[in-house]
Amino acid sequence: MKTGLILPYRNHLPAIAEDVFLAPGAVFIGNVEIAAGASIWFNAVVRGDVQEIRIGPRTNLQDGCVVHVTTDGHAAYVGADVTVGHNAIIHACTIEDRVLIGMAATVMDGVVVETGAMVAASSARPDRTASPTPVSSLAAGCPAASNGTPSDGQHEGSRHRYD
Repeated sequence: MKTGLILPYRNHLPAIAEDVFLAPGAVFIGNVEIAAGASIWFNAVVRGDVQEIRIGPRTNLQDGCVVHVTTDGHAAYVGADVTVGHNAIIHACTIEDRVLIGMAATVMDGVVVETGAMVAASSARPDRTASPTPVSSLAAGCPAASNGTPSDGQHEGSRHRYD
């Protein structure tokens, strides 16, 4: 059951696994691949117009998220078991596996958020000049900086985000 708006762009049609949940109002365009078990919610936009976007299995893009790329060679990669909170922006960066991106957070060009890390709500990782958000760390602020490690409760809460 696919829904949402799926559009070709420059000879690329989004490739979306059969069991992906696509909410009405979500938009997918161009060079986009979404793996099995993912869910993309209302008014999310995944726009692979000038580079590729890859979204891993069981990843959850919540309402109003934007995933986009740049013309200077930066694609967008979102790993497996990732939760991206409402209204977050993922722009031409790499989000590794089991990451939580908080509501209204912004992760910009060339940034790497490593496995198990969390970026707090309303935080911003502005550009590639910043060091990666380390494995299993919590980044907060604007610009976001590592502020220790998430608690077991924070990690457990993100594991059951949409089951």
